[in-house]
Amino acid sequence: MMAPDSSDGVTSCACKGIRRCLVCEKLKGDGPLEADEPKIVHYFLYDPEKRLAIGKDATAASFPFPGVFLWENFISEEEEEELINTMDEDVWTESQSGRRKQDFGPEVNFKKRKVRFGGFSGLPPLSQKLVHRMQQEPSLAGFQPVEQCNLDYHPQRGSAIDPHLDDSWLWGERLVTINMLSDTTLTMSLEQGLPELGLAEEVHVAVRLPRRSLAVLYGEARHRWKHAIHREDVQARRVCSTYRELAAEFLPGGQQMELGAQLLNIALSFQGTPI
Repeated sequence: MMAPDSSDGVTSCACKGIRRCLVCEKLKGDGPLEADEPKIVHYFLYDPEKRLAIGKDATAASFPFPGVFLWENFISEEEEEELINTMDEDVWTESQSGRRKQDFGPEVNFKKRKVRFGGFSGLPPLSQKLVHRMQQEPSLAGFQPVEQCNLDYHPQRGSAIDPHLDDSWLWGERLVTINMLSDTTLTMSLEQGLPELGLAEEVHVAVRLPRRSLAVLYGEARHRWKHAIHREDVQARRVCSTYRELAAEFLPGGQQMELGAQLLNIALSFQGTPI
């Protein structure tokens, strides 16, 4: 049996700054963060077979959208159940914007660019077979994750994650995510638009993530386009596991290759517990 979702009835949250969830909005009596001034946005839908962003408006031209790879049914129903049951046996920590998390990775201060081992004991045991499976895909050849972050989204908490770019000092080229328990949509956004295509305003590309699929962001989708999960796209409990590899500075030939080798040695022992 799957452990019950303990997010029901929560009366506190971990939101800070501009971040918001349904819990803090109810406690503070504030309106939703999304109630901003309306703006012009051009909406597109990603077609994984053609690798095109297809305009939702018939007048909008499609354009190539590189840097996204989707692998549907990456895990089976049985594997999904085993993964979720195992995660729910561990503690979920409250995080920003109505999410809960479990971290398997080093302690990082991105502002000061410092990395500490802390309580890092490796990626969890069940990830070993999944990482091996990932590496069979040509676009993930040589992928060696040094960090895994499990995130738990729930509609009753108004869970979401704001548009952002992942760090590129420590984390490398490919971001890999396994989407579990429900379908959702990953929204890619470019605030400055695409003037070369006549799109001067913000552009959004919706990438549909089916349940049990794997998604990879690389290239322009990794470094140029921000990615987000909007509150309205979380219709049921959703759990994802995101894996990150090291940047070149921490790989052989890089200035911090010794530290990188130590981190990978720990990560790929697959003996980890959440820190």
